Amino acid sequence: MSDTLSPEPQGIAAGDADEPAKPLRIGLAGLGTVGCGLIDLINRNGDLIARRAGRRFTVAAVSARNRHQRRDVDVSPYPWRDNPLDIADPADVDVVVELIGGADGPALAIARAALSRGLPLVTANKALIAHHGAELATLAESTGTSLHFEAGVAGGIPIVKTLKEGLAANRIDGFKGILNGTANFILTLMEDTGSTFDAALAKAQEEGYAEADPSFDIDGVDAAHKTAILTSLAFGVAPDMGQLPVEGIRAVSHVDIRYARELGYRIKLLGLARMTEAGLDQRVQACLIPTGATLAKVAGVSNAIQIHGNFAGPTLVEGLGAGAGPTASAVAADLIDVARGQGGSTFSQPAKDFADIGLLAADARRGAFYVRLRVTDRTGVMAQVATAMRDGEVSMERMIQGTPEADGSVHMIITTHETSEAQMQTVIDRFKALDTVLEEPCVLRIEHS
Repeated sequence: MSDTLSPEPQGIAAGDADEPAKPLRIGLAGLGTVGCGLIDLINRNGDLIARRAGRRFTVAAVSARNRHQRRDVDVSPYPWRDNPLDIADPADVDVVVELIGGADGPALAIARAALSRGLPLVTANKALIAHHGAELATLAESTGTSLHFEAGVAGGIPIVKTLKEGLAANRIDGFKGILNGTANFILTLMEDTGSTFDAALAKAQEEGYAEADPSFDIDGVDAAHKTAILTSLAFGVAPDMGQLPVEGIRAVSHVDIRYARELGYRIKLLGLARMTEAGLDQRVQACLIPTGATLAKVAGVSNAIQIHGNFAGPTLVEGLGAGAGPTASAVAADLIDVARGQGGSTFSQPAKDFADIGLLAADARRGAFYVRLRVTDRTGVMAQVATAMRDGEVSMERMIQGTPEADGSVHMIITTHETSEAQMQTVIDRFKALDTVLEEPCVLRIEHS
């Protein structure tokens, strides 16, 4: 037997060398940025995909809202379906790719149609999986087919495969990640240039990173969809948006960015989940993290997720979390799994085995806090603030008083030692009751670990 390694096969794998495997026929619903990116990828990397998947890919049917819209690729060679549900026809296609978006409507109808007819479904639709993942996984298992959504979380980063395959033998103790590139771009720009939140958002919209209505990104909804999915994969629970506390970055000011840096932190929007003795702690929040931490160095539109397995230890995956190329790459990776006949359970285990894990009560979560108060610049205010903290049994770690403003106000910055959410809320309520506190306090969590 030769000790040399065989080169990568140049032909398409097949049961009989004289009979190449039949192409994988793809029904594609949605011809936006990612849909067109997928067609471009198949056209440009078709030979490579065929060698690795064992069969060629062919787009057998397409559907979108507007047939005559100008697109980045020519879709005229592909059979058109005016009704997107007609994509899910086993006589025409072997797999359905849903890239329409939205938790309900046509996207959900196509998903149900494909899976009920025994067709594998590949989607980049994180809202669909976050809201209906348990139902769709159950449907896929009942018809003996498979549901794939690598592209739904963090674009081109293979985070779903990392959890389902690479870390499958580990008990996952927790994860935290930067899951929304738009929010990360805004926070990075605020730190690098001193921009206000509104100016940084406008720049993100100008660069095409934020939509005209940026609510899903800046209010944390997009990151919450992804967090719900990752929580399901990591802890074996059904995705449940209703049990996920969500806060965005609207309340973060350039003043907070500046003082966070002075204190040795950067502010990032994090999606995180960890198992505690009191239950599963999961949330999406803007947090202060030490400047030396790995996630603190993730800038611009990049995404990154840090996972801790009980045997593998910490694992970090980082890359582009959105865009035509990275997301199409993730869709194609799922299609290669379909071509190879690799399915498996949607969330690492059968849906019927979803665990019933108790959730950590919101007011029981413990940690350190950052608080910014805008107060009247007069004698005795600092004593009022200190008294409120003493009476609420929250220990102050550090206090910074800023330069007085022209309107007679001053910013007071406080960091605390570890305390509970309930105790911190008591102190915040006491702050609000002071006539010297001029606006809603800004309260951010500090993530040291």
